[in-house]
Amino acid sequence: MSTTHPILQHPIEGSPGPGAETAYFGMGCFWGAERLFWRVPGVWTTSVGYMGGNTERPSYEEVCTGLTGHAEVVKVVWEPGAVAYEQLLKVFWENHDPTQGMRQGNDVGSQYRSVLYTTTSEQQDASEASKDVFEPIVRAAGLGPITTAILPAGPYWLAEEYHQQYLHHNPNGYCNHGPNGLSCPVGVVKAQVEVEPPRSLSAAREIRGTDPSGRPPAPNHERPPKSTAGA
Repeated sequence: MSTTHPILQHPIEGSPGPGAETAYFGMGCFWGAERLFWRVPGVWTTSVGYMGGNTERPSYEEVCTGLTGHAEVVKVVWEPGAVAYEQLLKVFWENHDPTQGMRQGNDVGSQYRSVLYTTTSEQQDASEASKDVFEPIVRAAGLGPITTAILPAGPYWLAEEYHQQYLHHNPNGYCNHGPNGLSCPVGVVKAQVEVEPPRSLSAAREIRGTDPSGRPPAPNHERPPKSTAGA
């Protein structure tokens, strides 16, 4: 596996040194989610993997069965002086639907659940506070309740190489992330990403019956098959 992040040019399993922070964000398919975070100024490195399950070193195929209990997550490492955790929370809340339970759009299964895994008590408190301030905004849009779990991080299992920085290696690859049309009043910046224009969560839901090819949703793992091409 390549050990250097192709965009950030730092080790994907490294750290800038003492004082650096790490957190884990689960918001559906980790391909598009990782790109959101590597484009945030001040993020030192990112990777994707599995967390929150009951088996060690799970494979992608095992996670997709739903039997391991893992979620697909993005590991984000940063220096607090370069970017604030609240800014990362803003990216998280504003770029997925946190009200869908065990799915995200056409991606169905417990591995796609919305979850924040924290590594410090300060992160835990900030995460819970951000959920509290975002909940009324979500409900005012006719949605809710927020189903996002906020938990202390457990073991992190790095995903297979072809998942890492997937949308860098496959620029036209599958991605179901983008602005949800709601503004979370934490942090001060959004991720600098190239996505479709914001739309409301309710409007987004109206088109989730089919994938971009027009196929009806499958009963379980609905994401297009993951190709290793270009990875």
